[in-house]
Amino acid sequence: MAMTVRYGVVLGGSHGNNVVEAMVAEAREAAGYGVDSVWVGQRLDYDAIGVAGVIGARVPGVDVGVSAVPVFGRHPLLVSSQAQTAQAATGGRFHLALALGVPQLVERSFGLAWERPVARLREFLTVLGPLLRGEAVAHEGELITARSALPTRVVGAQPPTPLLVAAMAPRALRVTGELADGTVAFLAGPGALADHIVPTLATAAANAGRPAPRVVALVPAAVTTDEDARRAMADDLAFYRDFSSYQRVLALSGVDDPMDLALLGDEDTVAAGLRRYVEAGATEIVLTGHLGLDPAIQSRTRRLAGALARATASDVVAPH
Repeated sequence: MAMTVRYGVVLGGSHGNNVVEAMVAEAREAAGYGVDSVWVGQRLDYDAIGVAGVIGARVPGVDVGVSAVPVFGRHPLLVSSQAQTAQAATGGRFHLALALGVPQLVERSFGLAWERPVARLREFLTVLGPLLRGEAVAHEGELITARSALPTRVVGAQPPTPLLVAAMAPRALRVTGELADGTVAFLAGPGALADHIVPTLATAAANAGRPAPRVVALVPAAVTTDEDARRAMADDLAFYRDFSSYQRVLALSGVDDPMDLALLGDEDTVAAGLRRYVEAGATEIVLTGHLGLDPAIQSRTRRLAGALARATASDVVAPH
C-alpha cells in the first residue's frame, strides 16, 4: 500500500527573551514555508503540552506534536486532561508522544525506581488510550490505578489525540504496536528502522488488528556547511552516548557516534539523506536541527522541510 510522507521540524525557542513567544514565531515561520508539523520536546523547564496548545491556537494550518512525555512521574488521568486541552486549543491538530525515559534521569530527577518500565508503559497506554477517546476508565493494575471519578472528557477535543510512543526496543515496540498509533524514533538510522523498528512495530499492530502504525523519524539535520554548527551539533548529540537505549539503537544503525547519523550540507545533500529514512519505512520525517544554531541556519532548515512537504503532498512514495 502506498503512503504520503509528511515533513516537520522541531522548535527550539532558543532565541529571544520568552521561550513561548520564540516558539510561536518559529512555528509561524515554519508553517509559512509549508511544513506539515512542528514538534516541541519535553524538558524539565517549560511544559511541552502547554506550549503546544498555545502554538496551535495561534498558528493555524500546521499540526503540533510533543515528543516525548515520560510515563514515570506522570499519571494518565492528568496527561489526558493536558492532551485533551491542547487538542481543543489547536482545533484537532495536536499529537502526543510518550516515552519511558532513561534510568539515570528518572531515578535522579524524580527519585523513582526504574522498575518494570515496559509494564508501566502498557498500563499507561491501557488507561490513556480510552481517556483520549472520551471514554471513562476503571483500571486497577499492578502499577497504576485510574478511575473516572470526575468528568474526564474535554468538550471540543476532537478528533481523539493521536497517541505515539518514543519506543525503539523490541518489547516497548510490541506494546506500542498493540496499544498506540505509532512510534517516534530518534537517532535510529535507516538500517535500524528497516530491519528492526518498522517490522516489529508493524507485526504487533497487525496482530492486534490495528491500522498500519505511524513511524515518525526524528533526524538530526540542518542545512549548513558551517563547521561551528557541526561542532555545536556534535556537542549536543554527545549527551545521548551515555545511555544504553541509545547505544543499542546506534549499534543497530551501524554507528557508535550520533554524529554519524547527522545530516548537514546543502539542501540537496540533506534531502538525499532524508530519502533513505523514507525508503526504510518512515511515514514522517522531523528535522531536529540543533536548538542553539544560528537563526539563519534554522530558517534555512525549516524552508527545506517545507519544500519537501509541498513536493510530497501530491507525490505518493512506496514504503520499503
